[in-house]
Amino acid sequence: MARHDLTVMGGGIMGLSCAWEAVRRGLRVQVVERAGIGAGASGGLVGALAPHAPEQWNAGKAFQLEALLMAEAHWTEVAEASGLSPGYARTGRLQPILDASALDLARQREAQAATLWQGRAAWSVIPAGGAFSPASPTGFLIHDTLTARLSPRQALAALAQALREKGARIAQEAEPEGAVIWATGHQGLAELSQALGRKIGQGVKGQALSLRLPGFETHPQVYAEGLYIVPHEDGSIAIGSTSENTYTHEDTDAQADALLAKARALIPALQEAPEITRWAGIRPRAQSRQPLIGAWPLRPGHFIANGGFKIGFAVAPLCAKLLIDAIEGKDEIPDTFRP
Repeated sequence: MARHDLTVMGGGIMGLSCAWEAVRRGLRVQVVERAGIGAGASGGLVGALAPHAPEQWNAGKAFQLEALLMAEAHWTEVAEASGLSPGYARTGRLQPILDASALDLARQREAQAATLWQGRAAWSVIPAGGAFSPASPTGFLIHDTLTARLSPRQALAALAQALREKGARIAQEAEPEGAVIWATGHQGLAELSQALGRKIGQGVKGQALSLRLPGFETHPQVYAEGLYIVPHEDGSIAIGSTSENTYTHEDTDAQADALLAKARALIPALQEAPEITRWAGIRPRAQSRQPLIGAWPLRPGHFIANGGFKIGFAVAPLCAKLLIDAIEGKDEIPDTFRP
């Protein structure tokens, strides 16, 4: 008799989230991660859990809303089980409003958010100002209260410890037992593409860095000029990230310097903040731009959890719930998510 009901291949956010959902239901689980927890794309720095604009509503936006609204309870449970903080807080987000037409649109979205976000979060237009706020040509900012942040590395450490506390096994090598979930990032997308004879997705390089600037731990994060600037509970400020479809190496380079220069121009308070560290990694992006979860075609008993790209930490808990439901016989995975 197999000692495990489920084997999860991969120790990033998708894999650990699936393992956690399974142990919560009483399944015997092992996680196989050869390179170390968070060694791939999940071991980054930014940790922005941000929503789409509240308009032109569709199934994808509804799914993301559900994921963001369940995040606080999810990460509270992980923290209690592990005794470790994942660095989660729903601190909100600020965005500059660039011109009069954008200001009109932002005000229209205030009313739409009240309905579409079920009254559980707000999208507001507020006056610009403050030591950690971006300059805005119109003098106004968008402030939403749905956006949250967590520390990717702390979150993975908390998940791994919570799994151990629940009796799950985490190993570098092990023979698969039971159902098998492949949560192997961009390498998994390449393998799936080769097996199916068509491009399922690709790796996209991202770079980020962090600065030391205590005092803004509960301040809303900033999104401006395509850049996330995210205060974390440890007094660091994460800045990211690039999206590089082509790359010659996996290390940080001059593009990280450009991120830093842009962030300091946007937020003058960062001018003298010392740098802590830099990160580069290859994130898995599916061709559909959606998460990729469901049965692995042509491999009975095998499943895929991949394609988180930039929203992996936001949607992984809900993806995990859907996938474990499907493995247990209740398959409600959206067709657009299936491999």
